[in-house]
Amino acid sequence: MSDQIPTALGTDDRDEPLVALRRLQAARAEIARAEAEQVRRARAQKYSWLAIADALGVSKQAAHKKYGRR
Repeated sequence: MSDQIPTALGTDDRDEPLVALRRLQAARAEIARAEAEQVRRARAQKYSWLAIADALGVSKQAAHKKYGRR
């Protein structure tokens, strides 16, 4: 077991948890943008909040609260 404190210097990025966490955060942000775009498209095509909520796996109220009136 090493007593050294891990730093970003001299490490392989694939083994660096902070790099992985930043990548995951970027992926979450991209998914959120894509989801919002698809909700906008669905509403523009006159899909109901109930249908959108069902596709998202949430309640109608949750979908409307998150994406309504934007």
